[in-house]
Formats: sequence, structure tokens, C-alpha cells
Amino acid sequence: MTETVITDDGVRLWASRSGQGEPLVLCHGGPGLWDMFEDVTAMLEDRATVIRWDQRGCGRSERCAGPWTTERFVADLDAVRRHFGLERMALLGHSWGAQLALSYTLAHPDRVDGLVYVGGTGIDPWSSWRGHFGENFLARLGEMPERLARWQELPDGDRERAVLQWSVDFEDRERALEHAGRMAEPWFEINFECNQALGAQTKQTLGTAELYDSCQALTVPVLIVDGERDPRPRWAVDSLERALPRVRRSVVTGAGHLPWVEDPKGFREAVRSWAGSVRESPA
Repeated sequence: MTETVITDDGVRLWASRSGQGEPLVLCHGGPGLWDMFEDVTAMLEDRATVIRWDQRGCGRSERCAGPWTTERFVADLDAVRRHFGLERMALLGHSWGAQLALSYTLAHPDRVDGLVYVGGTGIDPWSSWRGHFGENFLARLGEMPERLARWQELPDGDRERAVLQWSVDFEDRERALEHAGRMAEPWFEINFECNQALGAQTKQTLGTAELYDSCQALTVPVLIVDGERDPRPRWAVDSLERALPRVRRSVVTGAGHLPWVEDPKGFREAVRSWAGSVRESPA
């Protein structure tokens, strides 16, 4: 069931609700991309009411002029919560969406029952891990020189270039292009203005004393899920794990940046086990 969420500044957001149970709102990666959580929804909707949405200016949501700030996106996520009549909700965010879900939880801890932080990069400075990721990216794509050459010659925003780029995120190199191709179905225009503006703001926010202190004071339970073979170095997330007082960490072996794709059983069991423990041991 698809619905339209209207934000407080009048922007129309695409959203979808399915399943039954306690509400779970998903936050997709990017920034500037769109919801790609069909598989996650299918594996969790028998236990939860799963709500998906495209962030402003992205995917099926209304194209707009921003503003492209974390604060604005946090407010948009709260508009999704209000639209569906939720007093509280659990959040699951992936990659940039993990950072957005964390930002929302820090801003509104009284509205969040739990946070699943998947494939994020922690709270240390952006520069502490980005160079390592760049090296890993080029090394993995360079395993097939023709793919690296093709990626380099295509323009930003090209679908084939995006699929080649996303193929790096999968450990199974034989199926990497297949998995990445599914991420591009359907295909929407990448919002690079959104990507660049939020990326610049995130660089300024990460590594600050305020962020560390806020995480240390957070009492909402958090599950960190890592794909063991994510090209983004997993030690970058140690900073967040150290800061959080109520945290569990689960490593999905043999999986890359989208662990639910390469090990759906392991991912599903990690999330369900954690959710069960949270229900049994409330704060």
C-alpha cells in the first residue's frame, strides 16, 4: 500500500506500508538515492508493520529544492511517523540511512523503541576511514580491469556506471553485477545536489565532541549490523559501539555492504533475535 506523506513545508514524500506487528520504519542509503528495501521488507513483515519511504527530492518523492540538511531530513522522518499515527517506532537505517536514523534517535529518543544500524561508518571523523574505502573500492573494481575502465569513462548519473560502482559492495564477485543491477530496478535519477550537500554537512558533524557525548547519553537499544566484507572498513564503526551504552553488534560473515542480500538468513536472524531481546528486557 503506497501513500503520500506531506511534510511541514509542503513536500510530498512517497511511502509504503505492509505487514503486521510493531512499526518498523526503514531509512534508505545515499544520500540522493531511493528505497531499495524490498527484500528486507519481505523478511520482516510477518513480525512488523514495515514502513518504507523515499527521502525528499529522491526516487518517487517530489523533486524539490531542498533544503539538504540532516535537520530537514530528521523532520521529514518525523512527518512519516506522524502520517502513520505512530507514537513510537523502531528504525532500521542502511549506510547514509543508518546515520539519518541515528540522528533522528538522538533528536527524539522518546519516539524510538530501538535502532538497527546497518552498514554505517561510525562517528569518528570522515577522513579516518574514507581513504581506506577508496583504496578498497579501486582494488575490488580493478579485479576486472574492463569494468574499472568502463566505470571511469561513463558520466556521473549514468545507470551502468552506478551498477558498476555498486557491484563493489558485494563479496560474491560472480554475482556482484546481478545484485547491483537489482538495486537499479526501478531506476531513478540520482540527486547529486542532495548527495553533495548532505555529504559536506556530515563531514563537519562527524568526530565532534557533541556527537560523542550525545551517543554516550543515549538509552535507546541499538543493534549494529556489519557485513564482514563491506569495503567500508568495519573498524570505523568501533567508535559508535564504544560510545553507546545499550548496544549489540552482529557481524554477517561472507557478506558485503548489503548483508541481507548475500546472507538473508543470517541478517534476518540477527535482527529478529535482537528485537526479541529488546522486548524481553525493556529499559
